[in-house]
Amino acid sequence: MTTSNVDESRIVYREVVEAGKPWMHEVKAGQHFRIVDLEGNQAVDTLFYNAHDHSERYSAADTIREQGNIYLTTGSVLQSNLVNPMLTITDDTCGRHDTIGGACSAESNTVRYAIEKRHMHSCRDSFLMALGECECNHGQQMTKDDLASNINFFMNVPVSPDGHLDFDDGISAPGRYVEMKAHMDVLVLVSNCPQLNNPCNGYNPTPVEMIIWE
Repeated sequence: MTTSNVDESRIVYREVVEAGKPWMHEVKAGQHFRIVDLEGNQAVDTLFYNAHDHSERYSAADTIREQGNIYLTTGSVLQSNLVNPMLTITDDTCGRHDTIGGACSAESNTVRYAIEKRHMHSCRDSFLMALGECECNHGQQMTKDDLASNINFFMNVPVSPDGHLDFDDGISAPGRYVEMKAHMDVLVLVSNCPQLNNPCNGYNPTPVEMIIWE
């Protein structure tokens, strides 16, 4: 059950995001936000912004430095580029999440796989689509310049002692989730990853569910 320990009466929003699709929504300070991996091993590329000032956003570098760990899990505090806590991971049934592998793009598909992969749909494409369709919160326009280093929830990217990254088989499973509590009003931008060239989605992208509650 994706809401097994959530009081259904307190849920204010829930939506299933289809495979390969973008999603954008605001999570208010004090609210809880859960991403559910419905079918297992589905990477969810995610960016966070201060809903009132998009120039303040999730910072992988500050988060890694402050917690002394390249992986995210229960207790991790997601820091902004101004070193303000944006969200804290309060529950995690997957175990760890990547914050250095980045988002797939036409360029990375070409470099990592083959020139003919350049035109395959990518997370960067999804991010840009969402920004283009956004009715900007609080009157702020957003562009490609607002894209930063993202989190890859449910994605397994082990790092070797010499610094080499591998995109390995996932460690998630159907129904596993990651849950966060917002410390500020946060705009969440998601690409439900469409990648077909590595095992981050088990070569089969699938839906995920978003749940927000008071």
